[in-house]
Amino acid sequence: MIHHSTVYLHGTIMERKSLLMYQVQVSFIGLTFFPGLGWMLTKGLWEELRDKWPPAYWDEFLRTPEVRKNRSCIRPEISRTITFGSSGVSGGQFYNTHLRFIQLNQQHVPFSNLNLSYLFPHVYNPNFHRQVYQDAQPISISSLSNLTPLSANESRAYRVNYRTQADFILAAKYLGVMQDFKYGVPRTAYAGVVSVFFHGNRLFLAPPANWEHYDLSWT
Repeated sequence: MIHHSTVYLHGTIMERKSLLMYQVQVSFIGLTFFPGLGWMLTKGLWEELRDKWPPAYWDEFLRTPEVRKNRSCIRPEISRTITFGSSGVSGGQFYNTHLRFIQLNQQHVPFSNLNLSYLFPHVYNPNFHRQVYQDAQPISISSLSNLTPLSANESRAYRVNYRTQADFILAAKYLGVMQDFKYGVPRTAYAGVVSVFFHGNRLFLAPPANWEHYDLSWT
């Protein structure tokens, strides 16, 4: 996602090999939560931040509201980075429960040859809102067990609504995705929405359609 002429590019999505379809391999998705496994930033952003760049935990630094300034990121749907061990400055946090399951992309994608104009905010934001709140079928957590796996040529999307932090955590636990927040932002969220796959179905954990901002008390 491109905001204020600033772009971060990185990959952190976890997918099973059965979901590594080409249409997912080539797609980008927006998010507000800055991850730390691999990323790039523009020269302009570096010049803005270099004098206060921390010696460690750069990802936490970039997530702070005073640094983020409501800017967002784009990431490839399938990860281009991987972590290979549980030792490090974070003490192996999340490695056994999440990070060791990361699957890398299986195909070369010439991104520089693709038309990525859909990532500009004036195009991406209304399309994203439509996909989440109009195209995706609402579903309750209790009904998720009834979803059947899709074949490679099928596409289906569902939306689990949440209003409170407790709602989100309950759904995240059921789906096995990360439940933590940083300054009110759920991990991998964009506009409050977290996109995951469940039995091959696209699934959005989404706040109300009139969502406006993150709640800093959600920590």
